[in-house]
Amino acid sequence: MTLKPSRLLFVLIALAAAPAFAQNVAVVNGKAIPMSRADALVKQYVAQSQQPETPELREMVKKDLISREVLMQEATRQGFDKSPAVKQQLEVARQSIIVNAMVRDYLSKSPVKDEEIKAEYDRYVTLIGNKEYHVRHILVDSEADAKAVITKLKGGAKFEELAKTSKDTGSAANGGDLDWHSPSEFPKPFSDAFVALQKGAITETPVQTQNGFHVIKLDDVRPLKAQTLEELKPQIGERLQQAKLAKLQEELRKKAVIK
Repeated sequence: MTLKPSRLLFVLIALAAAPAFAQNVAVVNGKAIPMSRADALVKQYVAQSQQPETPELREMVKKDLISREVLMQEATRQGFDKSPAVKQQLEVARQSIIVNAMVRDYLSKSPVKDEEIKAEYDRYVTLIGNKEYHVRHILVDSEADAKAVITKLKGGAKFEELAKTSKDTGSAANGGDLDWHSPSEFPKPFSDAFVALQKGAITETPVQTQNGFHVIKLDDVRPLKAQTLEELKPQIGERLQQAKLAKLQEELRKKAVIK
């Protein structure tokens, strides 16, 4: 079969134009929606939902992009793109996108190392210690009030009953019960006081913190089994990433001319 020159020219033009059309999801009122935009949305959805890519998903994304484009064209026709409030929001969004791109690049080039995570984990294990304590307390305003509570306890009053008058309303109804904790979770004067107690004992003198004066009772002590490195690795890694970013931000602020 021999094609006429005019027919051959038509085929060649069609073949040349095909790749350009294939690069678009659709063309709405002459405005092309690039395939790369659909690819990005599909990838994002798959990552977030942990669902596989399907033709149905592709079709849903295509319809969504077309709907957005139709609405965008109408909003532009009505002049919303020129609104000062919209421009301000666009600038904020633009900053966020650019900064996030820089942050991802920075973290990819300066990743948190396994040895850094291990060192932070070891510091954490040392900080929390190997014991946890079941503690009760009564919080009052003054040292004199705390001494009065201690006197009543020595006279036979029940700790749980006196705890109902505690300023700490969160524990007062439960007999002053603070549940199980490691010493690192409390202010040092408070933790030093209950660590020195025997089980069942009450502090002989008031313990002062920024919240007031405490009378403390130690109910029990038990071994503390810390979470493993593997269990805490994601949390520690994220915290160290945030620390790196905070350090970078502080360094940039110091170099910046701020008036």
